[in-house]
Amino acid sequence: MISLLKNRNFIFVLAITFGLVLPQAAEWTKILMMPALAMVMMLATINVPNDYFLKPRAMIKPSFTGILMTYVILSGAILLVSALLIDNKNMWIGFVLIAAVPPAVAVIPFTAILEGNVSYTLSGTVASYLAALLVMPLMFWLFIGTGFDDPYKLFSIMLLLIVLPLVLSRVILYFNWEDSLAPVRGLLTDWGFFIVLYSIIGVNRNLLFSRPLTIVPAAGVVFATTFVLGWAIQKTGVLFKVDKRNIISLVLQGTLKNQGIAGGLAIALFEKEAALPSAIYSIFMILYIMWLDWRMHKE
Repeated sequence: MISLLKNRNFIFVLAITFGLVLPQAAEWTKILMMPALAMVMMLATINVPNDYFLKPRAMIKPSFTGILMTYVILSGAILLVSALLIDNKNMWIGFVLIAAVPPAVAVIPFTAILEGNVSYTLSGTVASYLAALLVMPLMFWLFIGTGFDDPYKLFSIMLLLIVLPLVLSRVILYFNWEDSLAPVRGLLTDWGFFIVLYSIIGVNRNLLFSRPLTIVPAAGVVFATTFVLGWAIQKTGVLFKVDKRNIISLVLQGTLKNQGIAGGLAIALFEKEAALPSAIYSIFMILYIMWLDWRMHKE
């Protein structure tokens, strides 16, 4: 049983199950979402070495590629498909939030698990998180406009979830604490995600069950921008003879958004219904990663 509590997939499935079956505590755990996300971000950015920013020439191509996959290919696909399928205002806001946020924190560890090019993914992911400081407010202004009336709160959340974790990770590396954190780093990350996933799904549990017809188009958007888009990116990479390890990096950056940040922003700034797309995305993400693992090792 103890070994199961250290298994990432079991923890994620447990979060989804508890969120659907025992959602009552989500009203309290949602307060912990932002600190949990900040912790997960801090632990993930420890992977970025201090000399990373001293090698600009080696970072240029993967950095621009990462931004392209995250904010042109994936964000464009999310906005296009949701514009076609979603007519609920709060659900639309939820998908705008998903389109605006940077890649999932899990992109880097999943690249390693699927035997992709970790350094390639790292450069693209870091560049996308830095780009998010500009892209997120811009997309809010363009697609939400007057419906979003608290830019200062958004700015403070971005500082908490992007800037502060990067600074704290530099402190950890400066004092060489990364080795001390190594034994518990994965566990803290996975249980941090547990809090986020459980909270997002728990607060939307009644909506998930009471309005199933609302779920269908939202699930269609998520399916199209994960399974279908991932398949298209992989086939395009093979067609242009891209290195297989780089294809894995491109697929992950082109299909996985940080639905934790999107859900946290939705709960903090909008109606809780705006977090419903993030809840659906969280459920699909588990299935998608399992499918991707099977597909990548099959070929």
